[in-house]
Amino acid sequence: MGISMRGRGRVAAGGVAMATALLAGLATPAMAGGHGHGNGHGNGHGHGAASDYHLTVMGTTDLHGSALNWDYFKNAEYDDSAHNDVGLAKISTLVNQVRAEKGARNTLLLDAGDTIQGTSLAYYYAKIQPISRTVEHPMAAAMNAIGYDAAAVGNHEFNYGIPYLRTFEKQLDFPLLAANALDDGTGRPAFEPYVIKTVRPAHGKPIKVGILGLTNPGIAIWDKANVEGKLSFGGLVEQAKKYVPKMKRAGADVVLVAAHSGADTSSSYGDTLPFPENAATLVAQQVPDIDAILVGHAHQEIAKRVVTNTTTGKPVVLSEPLKWGERLTVFDVDLSFARGRWSVDSVDSKVLSSSTVPEDPKIVKLLATDQKKVVTYVNGVIGTSTQAMSAATARYEDTAALDFINYVQAEAVKTDLTGADADLPVLSIAAPFNKDAAIPAGDVSVRDIAGLYIYDNTLLGIKLTGAQVKAYLEKSAEYFKPVAGPGTYPANQLTNAVTPTAPSGTPDYNYDVMGGLDAPLTYDVDLTKAVGSRVTGLAYGGSPVTDDQVFVVAINNYRQSGGGNFPGVVGAPVVYNRQVEIRQLLIDWVTAHKTVDPALFSASNPDWQLTAGATPLTVTP
Repeated sequence: MGISMRGRGRVAAGGVAMATALLAGLATPAMAGGHGHGNGHGNGHGHGAASDYHLTVMGTTDLHGSALNWDYFKNAEYDDSAHNDVGLAKISTLVNQVRAEKGARNTLLLDAGDTIQGTSLAYYYAKIQPISRTVEHPMAAAMNAIGYDAAAVGNHEFNYGIPYLRTFEKQLDFPLLAANALDDGTGRPAFEPYVIKTVRPAHGKPIKVGILGLTNPGIAIWDKANVEGKLSFGGLVEQAKKYVPKMKRAGADVVLVAAHSGADTSSSYGDTLPFPENAATLVAQQVPDIDAILVGHAHQEIAKRVVTNTTTGKPVVLSEPLKWGERLTVFDVDLSFARGRWSVDSVDSKVLSSSTVPEDPKIVKLLATDQKKVVTYVNGVIGTSTQAMSAATARYEDTAALDFINYVQAEAVKTDLTGADADLPVLSIAAPFNKDAAIPAGDVSVRDIAGLYIYDNTLLGIKLTGAQVKAYLEKSAEYFKPVAGPGTYPANQLTNAVTPTAPSGTPDYNYDVMGGLDAPLTYDVDLTKAVGSRVTGLAYGGSPVTDDQVFVVAINNYRQSGGGNFPGVVGAPVVYNRQVEIRQLLIDWVTAHKTVDPALFSASNPDWQLTAGATPLTVTP
C-alpha cells in the first residue's frame, strides 16, 4: 500500500463543509446518506410480510490502530490471558458472516471512535511515514474495504493534531461524525453531526436510519495543545437533544447513536469540565427517540444493556464491543410499517468474538506491505545504550531500568506544567512490570524499549503533599514480607507478601518505586518494622520531606483511577493528562535522544534500599 491510493479515485467530503451546508440549509441530512450494501436477500419475513422488516446494525469501537491480529512488541500473533484476538481482518470475517446471513442490503456497519492511535502500525503512519495525499492510512484502507457506513470521532483521533485527522478523514469512504465538536471560529460543527442512511428493503418503502456521532468532552483537556483555540467540545446530552429532533424531522425512522463515551457515568477529570466523560447512559435516559447506542471509550464488553428513557418510558439498548476489534456488536432492529411510516418494534443486541474466526485474507493481503514496513521498523534500531539495563532485580533493589521510566515520565509532566505548578518538585512512580525486560548495551530497538512497559497505561500528573507521598510509599512497602534482622535473603522470602486484599500474594505490578527528577528522592524500607511504618529517612534533595511539602507526581492512569488502592491519589488535583501512552513516551524519548545513558537518571543509586534497622539487606535472586 505505502505510497499508492489503490485507485479508489474518490475521498469523502470534508466534514466542515458538509456540516456548514447542513446548518445553512443548503443540504438536507438525507443528502448525506447512502444506501444499504449490495443485493441482499429480502427482509427475512417472507413475501407476504412487506410491513415487517429486520435491520441489522453492526459496530466496532476503540480499534486503536489494530488492523491485524499481531503483537508488534512480541513479534508474534496477538494473544492475552483470555486468548482474545484483535484487528480489522478478524472483524471483516465476522462482518462477512453477518452480511451473508442477514443479506448485505439489510445491514449497516458503524464505529464509535479511537481509530488512528495505539499500535506501532498507527504510530508508523503518523510519525515515521505520515499519511498524505499519496500515503493512505492502513486503517482507512481496511475500513473502506470492509465497508463502514459511519464512524464517531474518538478523543485519540486528535493525538497527532487536527491537520493529520483531516487527512485521515479525506481518505475515508464514509463520514466521521461528532455533533459536539464545534469550530471555535464559526461556532458550527467541525464534523458532520449526523448522517441519514437509506436502507431499501426488497419490498416496501425505504427506511431512513439516522446515525448521530458524539465524541468526548475530555478532548479539551487531554489534547489541549492540539485543540485549544480551534475546537470546543459540548456535552453529549446537550447536543443529542439538539440533533435527534432534527433527525426525526428529516425523516429518520430509526435513530442510532455512536458515542465515544462510556456507559457508566463518571469523569476521570472530576468537575474540571461541566460535561461528564462517560455519558452514554445519560444520553439514553434524557434524550427521547433514540433506539440504540453503540458505546465506546471505556474498553468494556457490554453485550446488551437496556436503559429506560425518562420522558417516553421506552427502552434504549446499549452495547459496547470491548476494544481493538476483539468483539463485534450486532444490533437486531425489528420494524413494522403502518399508516405510511416505519416504526421500531424492538431492539436486541449481542457481541461476537473475533477469536472464533480466521482473519479475512482479503484484508491481510491488502495490508501486507504496510505490515512488513512496520515489523521492520519495530525490530529496527532507534538508539544506543551506554550500558545494559535489566529489570530482573527491580522488585527488591534500585535499578537503572525503573529509574529510566521515572525520568521520562517526570520530564514529560514537568515540561507541561504552567504557573505556580511549574515551580513544584516533580516525582514519578514506576512498577516492575516485567522481570524479563532488558535493555542491551549498544543498539536498542523499539521492541527492547517496549518490553520495559508492557501495559497500555497513559500518563497523568497529580499533586500530593509530603504526608501523602509517605503514605503512598508505606502502601507500596506492604509488598514485602517482614524479616527478623540483618542478613542475606532470597528474593522470594521478601517479595509478594500476602495481605487481606491479596490473599495469593501482592503482585509485582502493585509495588511502586518513587523517584525524583531534579533531585533524588531517597528513603529506606525497614522490613523489621510493622506495615505502615516501614519507610524511614524520606528526603528530597538531601532534606527531610515535610508533611506539608507539595509535589507533582507522575503516575499512570491505572493508579490514578484507584488501581491497587493506593491512598491519596484518586481525589488528588490533576495537573497533567494528555492521554499519552507511557510506552510510546519511552520509545519517543529514545528516538529523539538517540543515546540512553544511565548516568543521566541513575547516577545517585541507590536512592532507596531494603534494610533491617540501619543495616542494608543483601538479596539474592
